[in-house]
Amino acid sequence: MFNVVLVAPEIPANTGNIGRTCVVTGSRLHLVGPLGFSLDEKSLHRAGLGYWESLDVTVHENWEAFLVAAGPKARLHLLTKKARRTYAEAHYQDGDYLVFGCESVGLPEELLAAHANLCERIPMLPDAASLKNASTWGSSGNHDTILAQDVCGNFVNPDDYRISALNLSNAAAVVLYEALRQTDFKGM
Repeated sequence: MFNVVLVAPEIPANTGNIGRTCVVTGSRLHLVGPLGFSLDEKSLHRAGLGYWESLDVTVHENWEAFLVAAGPKARLHLLTKKARRTYAEAHYQDGDYLVFGCESVGLPEELLAAHANLCERIPMLPDAASLKNASTWGSSGNHDTILAQDVCGNFVNPDDYRISALNLSNAAAVVLYEALRQTDFKGM
C-alpha cells in the first residue's frame, strides 16, 4: 500500500479528488496540518464522491507529528518542481510515502534543502512553451503572473478557462500510478 501525503493542503476539491484516487488504488491518505479547510466541507466530500467514507485517512497536526507516525525507516518521495530527478526515475516500493506540498507554494524550502536527495519532479513545459497565448496570461506585460486559479488549483485564463499546468490532484495521480506500475499493481 502506498501513502499519499498532503502537507498543508488548501483546496478541499483537490483533497477530495486525491482521496478518491487513494480509495480506488488501495492507498492511504495522510493530511499534514495546518489544513486550509474543514474536513466537513461539502466541496471535499463532493469531489470525493461516495468514496470518502471508504478512505483510509490519517490527519497529523504538523510535519513533525507525521514523521513520528511514519517512523524512522519511512521511504519519502518529496514531489516538487525544484528537483533534478524526475518521478519516473525514482524507484518505488510498497509502503513508500509520496509527499506533496500545498497548492500555492509547494513544500517548504527548508524541507527540500534538508532532503534534496529525496526530491523528485514531474516534468512540465513552462507556460510560455506550452500555451500559444501565454503572453495574454500576464498582467501589465509581466508574463510571469498568472491571472487566476480555478476551484481545484489549476492556473487558468479566466476568459476561456484553459489550464496551464497540472494541479495537485493530477500531479498526485500521475506519481501514484507510476509507483503502482513499478510495483505490479493488479490490472496495470
